[in-house]
Amino acid sequence: MKKLVGFALSLTMFCTISVGSAFAETPLSSAVNAGLGSPYKWSGTTTKGFDCSGYTSWVFKKFGIDLPHTSKGQATVGDSVDKDQLRPGDLVFFNTDGKGISHVGVYVGDGKFYHSATDKGVIITKMSDSYYTKRYVTARRVLSDDQYTQLMTDAN
Repeated sequence: MKKLVGFALSLTMFCTISVGSAFAETPLSSAVNAGLGSPYKWSGTTTKGFDCSGYTSWVFKKFGIDLPHTSKGQATVGDSVDKDQLRPGDLVFFNTDGKGISHVGVYVGDGKFYHSATDKGVIITKMSDSYYTKRYVTARRVLSDDQYTQLMTDAN
């Protein structure tokens, strides 16, 4: 029950922060939320199990955007964006293995990102989490301004 309440609060928070209404869901929030709670699976690309880049590829495929199935490959797509300019839908990249970019997630606003963590599956994490703060590398914007506007519009 505790996990379910936390999930509902996280879902509501993303919808609230992103569009300003506690009950409005956008196409982007719907897409990222659809994978939330899925288990981690090496090379996974479905809700039966995702690795980090499999999850981000799956989210963006819903909008006709094909991303490479590696975090390093995804870090070459789109435009570089400063950390203080992040907006929902931007990809955020981390060095978790000491060898360069090795992890990716989808920034959702309010200092949080969705990603598939090896030990927890698809979860929401704060960018300020000490583990990720130390390992942050860069961010990329793969959505054009028009795509962003369309994906942040109330889906109802």
